[in-house]
Amino acid sequence: MNPESNNKDYSTSTRIKIHQPDASKADRFNPRNRIYVRAIDGLWSSLRRRMGWVAMLLFLSLPWIPWGNRQAVWFHLAEQKFHVFGLTIWPQDLTLLAALFMIAAFALFFITTYLGRVWCGYTCPQTVWTFMFIWFEEKLEGARNKRIKLDQMPWSFDKVWRKTAKHIAWLSLSFLTAMTFVSYFVPSREVYIDVFTLNASGGVYFWVIFFTLATYGNAGWMREIMCLHMCPYARFQSAMFDKNTFIVGYDSQRGEKRGPRARKADSKELGLGDCIDCDLCVQVCPTGIDIRNGLQYECINCGACIDACDQTMERMGYPLGLISYTTENKLEGIKQKVLRPKLVGYGVVLIVMILVFIYASATIAPVRMDIIRDRNQLYRENNQGLIENTFTLKILNKTEQAHEYTMSVEGLNNYKWYGPNTVTIMAGEVLTLPISVGVDPVELSRSVTDIEIKVKTVIDGKDIEVEQESRFFGP
Repeated sequence: MNPESNNKDYSTSTRIKIHQPDASKADRFNPRNRIYVRAIDGLWSSLRRRMGWVAMLLFLSLPWIPWGNRQAVWFHLAEQKFHVFGLTIWPQDLTLLAALFMIAAFALFFITTYLGRVWCGYTCPQTVWTFMFIWFEEKLEGARNKRIKLDQMPWSFDKVWRKTAKHIAWLSLSFLTAMTFVSYFVPSREVYIDVFTLNASGGVYFWVIFFTLATYGNAGWMREIMCLHMCPYARFQSAMFDKNTFIVGYDSQRGEKRGPRARKADSKELGLGDCIDCDLCVQVCPTGIDIRNGLQYECINCGACIDACDQTMERMGYPLGLISYTTENKLEGIKQKVLRPKLVGYGVVLIVMILVFIYASATIAPVRMDIIRDRNQLYRENNQGLIENTFTLKILNKTEQAHEYTMSVEGLNNYKWYGPNTVTIMAGEVLTLPISVGVDPVELSRSVTDIEIKVKTVIDGKDIEVEQESRFFGP
């Protein structure tokens, strides 16, 4: 996005004060007060755009990456399987998913405690999509001042086509977002073909329309309202802040007393600080706040005001950094502490959770077995005089190939297996197998004997064995 031309505002013959409504007096909690975000270029704005493009490209491309005979990332709800490249998470492995969510939570806590709300400013989907929608606004309706004038003008052909083109662009991006999101749950090739040939299911059409309208509404109309009034993170993030957390801060000792002046004027003679009160920091803020009023929960740490202020300071010949990433302690002249108990605690828990997740992922058994005893009869004596117990085995093949499985019992001597003890189970199949185990009463020293039923197979040249405890009842 290109910054607006500000050359005439900084001529040597004019004052730099840009007369705009006082944002501090406006009711910024009223959703009807629209914020016209001014374009700005700078270090932090460029970084935010690049990170946004990376996040967007990852989101769009992941469903199209092939992995064997499926896509690399596929949340197969119908079969209750989550495929993430070579890892398949089954309902029986939901502890992995819980650990992943806990890692994400503690990573957010750790980063917030150290760097503030950089997640909101640089990688939050609401921020990424909002700035992309603003980019379309700038391309089709012009820079900030032109957009304000366009909205104040009566309806004309020029206004109609610009507004129409903007909303078509918004809806097109929203539709692409919705199709991509649905592609994480339904194979991407099927989604696009079925939707455009009108062969998709009603559920697919519902979610495509739902997420299209949700994206269009959130990034096109609601924007900062989502951040200020609906996002819970803005409410509880203050619990993670301390005086050593990096925030976007205004150096009031250097900036006050603020006021306009000519570029070559001596601010000390005028009794003014470095802030020329140009209000550019307010105009570029996506949530419409004035960072000079101090730390506010609405600030998303995007750094746009830093870039705007640095440009002004550079043109005035003043040192940069009047607004910067800093800490409350640094602003007050107190030495900053990087390591503190809260940050260390979050870091330790995060590392532990990552190690647990790695270990759990590496030790996922490719086969799972559950044993259900016959509850109608503890045991019976068959026509051969053997004591017989009946079980139902549920064997899950968690791999993506068919394999042969062999079953056996440990804990009983000279037992007899009734039913198939070698079976072939297809990929992802759960086999329900009723079997019985019989043993001579002479071999039973107790009325209840602890046993283990084992399942053995060979996967990728490795011997895999899974066992499950149960009990054998006798007289």
